[in-house]
This record gives sequence, structure tokens and C-alpha cells, in this order.
Amino acid sequence: MMSFVRFLSRLLTLLLPATLMLLAGLAVAWCTGQADPWCWGWPALLLLVPTGWWLARQDFLHALWVGLGGAGMALLFCALAAARMPDPWAMIGLLLLALAAAAGGALLWQRCWLPACVALAAALLLLGVGPARPISSQPDRPVLAVITALPLFWDEGGVGTRRDAPIVTLLRSRFDVRPIDDVRALAASGAPVLLLAQPRAMTPQALVALDRWVRNGGRLLLLTDPRLRWPSGLPLGDRRRAPMVGTLGPLLAHWGVRGGAVRDREIRHFLPDGRLLTMAGMQPLSLEGQVAAVPLRLRIGRGEVLLLGDADLIDDRLWLADPARPLDPRAWSADTPALMAQWLGAEMPDGRRWMRDVADVRLGLRSALLAGTGWAILGLMLLRRRSGRNGMRTKSENKLVKGGKNG
Repeated sequence: MMSFVRFLSRLLTLLLPATLMLLAGLAVAWCTGQADPWCWGWPALLLLVPTGWWLARQDFLHALWVGLGGAGMALLFCALAAARMPDPWAMIGLLLLALAAAAGGALLWQRCWLPACVALAAALLLLGVGPARPISSQPDRPVLAVITALPLFWDEGGVGTRRDAPIVTLLRSRFDVRPIDDVRALAASGAPVLLLAQPRAMTPQALVALDRWVRNGGRLLLLTDPRLRWPSGLPLGDRRRAPMVGTLGPLLAHWGVRGGAVRDREIRHFLPDGRLLTMAGMQPLSLEGQVAAVPLRLRIGRGEVLLLGDADLIDDRLWLADPARPLDPRAWSADTPALMAQWLGAEMPDGRRWMRDVADVRLGLRSALLAGTGWAILGLMLLRRRSGRNGMRTKSENKLVKGGKNG
């Protein structure tokens, strides 16, 4: 019985810190849904340094073994929860960070101050340069015209101080964003690109002008929502509210676009390349005899049109976990801003991995815990064989053995 209790306590010594690191990182990643190994960066540093300090009493390799186990559990979870491998540099970075943190803690116990400081400084450096950096503004930005009834540039109702919505803040890093009221002012604006997001009803003359502008080589990203769910404090019927339904039916019919059944709920839509859009009340759009696409691409004359049957997707509630950090990809909960910029013709870093659904998260968590348990058992066997019996005893056990020998 005593041997089993001793075995269990030693097993938990190797397993528990790695498990706590896995769960702490999962709590961070759950806020955005990103399966990013760097979400486990700070948990690794904060947990593995004291763990390394404690395990160095037994053996330096115990600390490194736990560090590798914690990083491995996190990486296995990321791969299974996202159904794709994590970014290779992020994988290497987390492994190095875990080893540096565990080694730094162990060296502190051994009072090797300079090597410990070097290891901990390396861990902090990895945390500083590894994760995605905030989006910076580009110097040469093309003009982007925006026509919308959504509250993207002012507080709702058009009163009070001017305030950019988070999606506009991000687009300004790639474009010279200019809101306009009338599509007939497009030619004078000199904008080669137009974002048309849930506009108010247009006159036939305005629709003709828009069609002509596209056919002459314009690039249009059109967001038309058949069932807008954008929150509003204005009463129904107030003219300052954005239209609850799309108003461009005649133009879409002229282009041969057909709408499918509205999906009246919030959905997480994964594109074929793994990028994520979160939409609400979305309507699939397609051409006659073709399957629906997100987005639907059309060639109209010399121009190009990209259509989506949802305008709620640019509401920051659907793509941003922290409204104060729209330029920080680590705060995004969907790829919406990067996709918007790319659809409009600009480049923006992407490559984020996302937890796909609850079943994948469960599989990843269960597999990581099983793998971590196996890693701890393997370490218990190998390290015990290497260290000998004294290497796995606690201080009190060693004192008892020494006392018995002296007696």
C-alpha cells in the first residue's frame, strides 16, 4: 500500500504541473477560440518556473521532463482541437519557452544565478517576440469608399462625437477610408474600391450609377443582410436605424444573383483554407444553376464584385474578444478583419488556427490528458532508473535511510 501511495505521489509530481499548464492555457485560448500555442506561453512561464525550482531537489532532468510534457500536451490539444497542425514556429517557440522556464527554476534552486537569469530572460524574450504583433499602419494606402447605414463612423443616430467602429479602425491601417453618402459621388472620390454594407434604399439612378462604376473597373465588396441582427437602441421605424433587410434586390437580380434560405442563427463558417467567419442571419448567395459561395465572386464588365448575404459579420461582437484591441490579432475571435482587408485588395497577416467545435475540443483535451499521463509514467520509469533509488526519494526519506545505515 505504501509503495502504491509513493508511486502515485511521484506520478502526480510529474503530471500535475503539466496538467495545470494545459488547463490554464485553455482558459486563455477559450476567450477567443484560437488554438494558438502562444496562449500557453504565460501559463508555462508562471507554472514551470516554480515547478522547476521544486523538482530540482530530486533531479534537474525532472524539471525538463515536466516542461516538455506540458508543452507537448498543449501542442497536441491545439492540433486536435483545430483539426490541423499548429504553426511550426509557434510549436518550436512554446517548446523552447517551456524548457527555458523549467530550467530557469531548477537553476534558481541550485543557486546558479547567472545561468538561471539567462534561461528566464530567454523565456521572456520568446514571449515578447513570438506571439502575433499588433497590426501596424502602412504608409501608402489606396482610397476606400464606404457607403453604409450601419453605425461605423459615428455613434448610433449620427449624433455626438465621431467614433470609428473597430472594423473601420483596422481598415484604416490598410486604406484611406472615406465615407460617402451617394454612390454617384464615387467617380469624383477617385476610389478604386467600395465597401457597400447594408445601405439604405437607393434610387434607380443610383443603382445604374453603381452598376456603371463596377463595369468600368471598380471593385465592390457588398454586404447585404436579409435579416439584420445588429443591436440598436433606436426604436423600430426610426429612420436612423439601419435597414432590417437588404435593399439591393433589383441590382442583384440584374446581376443574376439568387438568395437561398436564411440561416436565422449565429454560425461559425470555416472557409476551405481553414479561416473562420462568424455570421448571424446569413443568406447563401449563388448564380443560377451554381452552388452558393462565401463570398460569391462576380465579374461585371471590367470590374469585380464580392457578395456576402450577411452584414452582421463586421459587428465587433462577432469577431473581437476585446473591443479595446481591434489591431491585435490575439484578441480576434474570427478571421473577419483579415478577410475583409484581403477581399478589398489589401494584404494582412493570417494563418490563425481555430477550435472547430465542442467535439474536437473534447477530443483534444482527452487525448492531451492521456498523452500527459503516459509521458509522466514513462518519465517516472526512466528517471528512476537513471537516478537510482536515492534520486527519487524526498529529503525526509533520505534522512531516514541515512539514519538507519548509521544505526
